[in-house]
Amino acid sequence: MKFAFIAAEKAAFPVRVLCRILAVSRAGFYAAQARPPAAHTRRDQQLAVEIAAIHAETRQRYGSPRVHAELRARGQGVSRKRVARLMRHRGLAARRRRRYRVTTDSRHPFPVAANVLARQFTAPAPDAVWVTDITYIPTGEGWLYLAVILDLYSRGIVGWAMSDRITRQLTLDALGMALARRQPAPGLLHHSDQGGTYASEDYQDILDARGIVCSMSRRGNCYDNAVMESFFSTVKSELGEHFGPPWTSFSGTSGSRASARRSTRR
Repeated sequence: MKFAFIAAEKAAFPVRVLCRILAVSRAGFYAAQARPPAAHTRRDQQLAVEIAAIHAETRQRYGSPRVHAELRARGQGVSRKRVARLMRHRGLAARRRRRYRVTTDSRHPFPVAANVLARQFTAPAPDAVWVTDITYIPTGEGWLYLAVILDLYSRGIVGWAMSDRITRQLTLDALGMALARRQPAPGLLHHSDQGGTYASEDYQDILDARGIVCSMSRRGNCYDNAVMESFFSTVKSELGEHFGPPWTSFSGTSGSRASARRSTRR
């Protein structure tokens, strides 16, 4: 440790002064400098390069647990404590998430459905259970709102829409895309929060017409729709918060409305 300190500070102070203060010989210091690094030190240097690369590849969103998991997936036998130490020494840490923004307005006159899903976040087959929600993404031109419908069986997105405002049309566009793409059989369970965009008459009329069973989370209970919360957390952490400006090219345009306009031009 003394020799390492001298090597780090020799540009600012004479080696002889540093050696005298730390009570080591200059000959010993220069001999240590001439020796190749120990195997453990060389391994730390190699790991530090790989850790920095993973941290950059993941847009600085990975902390030590996920960096460690990625190293193990790449065949690197390394302890989690070692990864945490190397990241700490180099000032590498996961980016903090932005402050929460409310996207649900439960103050409306529409009826509210029971929580039929009841946190049973599995499905026996595709298009048996859909969960949906709205989130926000900060951009260089303001907030962009994203409505998504996710199939619980495959955990794949079956419908989505984007807009610069939270409106009923936003959720209707996402639902329209999902229904057009998947053509689900009657009996599908559709779970959302109690927001007015989902409880509105026009949204509920579409569900009723297709024989879809409506389920809603309890008011103010995000755990009742935990799968969507997890998905949105990943989206904002990995894409939205870091790449704000590019999202602005989509602002005010949902996927289904854009498709409709392209079809009209043809």
